[in-house]
Amino acid sequence: MKHVHSGKVRDLYETPDGLLLMVASDRISAFDHVLEPDIPDKGAILTQLSLWWFGQLADLVPNHVVDRGPDLRSVLCRKLTMVPVECVARGYLTGSGLIDYRRTGMVSGVALPEGLEDGSRLPEPIFTPSTKAPVGQHDEPMTYQQVVQQVGSDVAEQLREITLAVYRRGAERALERGIILADTKIELGWDADGVLTLGDEVLTPDSSRFWPKDTWSPGRSQESFDKQFVRDWLTSPASGWDRANDAPPPRLPGEIVERTRERYVEAYQRLTGTTFTG
Repeated sequence: MKHVHSGKVRDLYETPDGLLLMVASDRISAFDHVLEPDIPDKGAILTQLSLWWFGQLADLVPNHVVDRGPDLRSVLCRKLTMVPVECVARGYLTGSGLIDYRRTGMVSGVALPEGLEDGSRLPEPIFTPSTKAPVGQHDEPMTYQQVVQQVGSDVAEQLREITLAVYRRGAERALERGIILADTKIELGWDADGVLTLGDEVLTPDSSRFWPKDTWSPGRSQESFDKQFVRDWLTSPASGWDRANDAPPPRLPGEIVERTRERYVEAYQRLTGTTFTG
């Protein structure tokens, strides 16, 4: 197989018959940096959870999966021409959306009610796209009109409809398992027939924020089953990281690595209702 591309988390290889083997590594990234060390079993959890979700979403949108790969971390998939927009849906206010809201009263140009706090549930899920920045650069929020200007009104409407449909289905399934899906990012591309297709990963702790329903309380940072735990440690005094001066991030302590793995495993097991065996 020919190596095609390596991202922050995934490696792509082309097979002799023109398909792609997508391998999820155990690498973890935050704030546009790949961190050290790896999180054990993370790649397998991302791939197996994505495969489960692709099945849950199959009636909403086609996906790129052809078959499972030779191990738990890999999947054989069709090539897609990726849409040049990050498709994000939010049902709750936090993260970069909260920063945008506090500054403008809007998120990606969508006006929101006054008085919302960190963790507030939004009146309805919203489509909050962003740019697809090159590796090492930051994605920037986009308004819906900017998406229209980039891909046209018909494609923009499809992107919004699919993204919100995926979010709503994911939020519904997660809530049945006692988990709040705060927000999620999906990757869409056109297949060989020009059909918008779900690619990459979907509804994993790397691409979504998952919160325990029984501890959710607006007005503070929420407990989570995702890599927000790592972000929180990196921005705490305990890490000693000077982000303002572009210093390289510190190495993750063993305790943070293990507790992050535990959160990924718990997300997988609670969402799918099955035991992760690694």
